[in-house]
Amino acid sequence: MRRLYCIMLGLVAVVLAGCQSTTTVNGQPVATQQRSEPDPVKRAEIRLQLAASYYQNRQYQVAIEEAKRAIELDPKSAMSYSMLGLIYMDIDDRALAEQNFARALRIDGDDPEINNNYGWFLCRTGRERASIEYFERAAANRLYATPALAWRNAGICTLQMKDYAAAEGYLRRAFELDATSPVTKFQLTRLYLATRQLDRANFYFGLLEREFGQTAEVAWLGLRLARAAGDGRGERQYADVIRSRYPSSPEASLLRRGAFDE
Repeated sequence: MRRLYCIMLGLVAVVLAGCQSTTTVNGQPVATQQRSEPDPVKRAEIRLQLAASYYQNRQYQVAIEEAKRAIELDPKSAMSYSMLGLIYMDIDDRALAEQNFARALRIDGDDPEINNNYGWFLCRTGRERASIEYFERAAANRLYATPALAWRNAGICTLQMKDYAAAEGYLRRAFELDATSPVTKFQLTRLYLATRQLDRANFYFGLLEREFGQTAEVAWLGLRLARAAGDGRGERQYADVIRSRYPSSPEASLLRRGAFDE
């Protein structure tokens, strides 16, 4: 593990700062160069990058250790606490997730990424209505690089609440800002299928299928859309895709049970 850390540190190009000290030669001061450790904040940033990498690879325990080391180096690192919140959310430790998100927001309540992350945590833990404030706060921040993500998350959460009017507003705004997102197109298709606006549902589904292909989730959505339109041939085609390509998927299980509305 120590070897891996050294490799990773090299990849992020941390440059050790040089500093001068003096010694004497024949009674005269002579400057010499010494290598110094990078300051604690920079070292904390490196640890946070490592934590994010391990988190993305679902190596949760190592990610927790790296995030905690980042906090030891920089106790005011709001993003390190937010990272711990995400990790604990994924391993379903809600108490620790809540605790770390709260600490992150106390340190930097304006950070849009932290607001979006906490909003998603609220959405995933049955507090969809409370999550919207945090998504809106994140999206409204002009420094946020991905406001479409916050609008999309707000749309997903309001769709979970069956607040279709609000979900449409959020998801359409997300689509306007980022028309490339397959998740947004998927959710817009679900929305218009739920509200029986099949022409609109077919429009977004067509974009999704053409650009993203037929995953199990996409094929299942296509099957439900064909079924709603009374298109028996289309329904059978999507069913065949699920059975032949994804026989062990959750969608195959739903198909076997005939659970078309789940």
